[in-house]
Amino acid sequence: MSDEESRTEEPRPTGVSRKTLLRAAMIAPAVPLLAGVPALARTPSGQPLAATPESCDDDDLTPPQIEGPYFKPGSPLRTSIADGPGTALTLTGYVVGLACQPIAGALLDFWQADNGGNYDNVGNRFRGHQLTDTQGKFTLTSIVPGLYPGRTRHIHVKVQAPGRPILTTQLYFPNEPRNSTDTLYDPALLMNVQIVGSGRQATFDFVLNIQGTPPSPSPTPTKTTSPTPPTGGTWAPYVAYALGAQVTYGGLSYACQIAHTSLPGWEPPNTPALWRRV
Repeated sequence: MSDEESRTEEPRPTGVSRKTLLRAAMIAPAVPLLAGVPALARTPSGQPLAATPESCDDDDLTPPQIEGPYFKPGSPLRTSIADGPGTALTLTGYVVGLACQPIAGALLDFWQADNGGNYDNVGNRFRGHQLTDTQGKFTLTSIVPGLYPGRTRHIHVKVQAPGRPILTTQLYFPNEPRNSTDTLYDPALLMNVQIVGSGRQATFDFVLNIQGTPPSPSPTPTKTTSPTPPTGGTWAPYVAYALGAQVTYGGLSYACQIAHTSLPGWEPPNTPALWRRV
């Protein structure tokens, strides 16, 4: 392992942010109310946090970044992309809107370099997509990506709430020497990273530009009794579409880019990460 790869990573020193409060509120065990006042979430050291805010303002929006040359559609549906040797990495977090509301069923498509700084442009090593659970939470198992010329250590991701635009961005590691020389590096996209045993545990929450509560898929959907596809096309919700499957919707034809089970709000015009016009 090189000197750069063996550097100790420490949690990013920040104050208590809205996203920190959100995570604390979501993972804190239920506690009784005292005199009608909600009990406060607590930090790992046991100190109480301020009450969870009613709003995540525009300053908390996750900034976009370029896609880069190594994205390819059709990644497998999976939460682990640890397809080779390296330092184990577990990334957890939430996808939320401007009201700090969790977004269920949000699509996250991750891709990264292997331990040697190489991307698999033929197969799907170190590539995969997943959906957030009903609490807006996701978990990714991977390795710490390797370095390659011109870039600091990073992970690529596309995030899309049902029926909403795609956010394409990158996540970065703290205390990396190349952070200061990588022209794409943005400290707003730093993960919080801790050393746990021989691996790393990281957290990051995505805040999307969505007001209120966006449409979320039901965990137990009720299928429509009407045999007529919406808008006269062949696309329909609650159907398992394979990579390359073709449908019509609104008089246009689409090809599936990522195998998935369709949901209301995921119509082809609304989900360009899933469907490509043909």
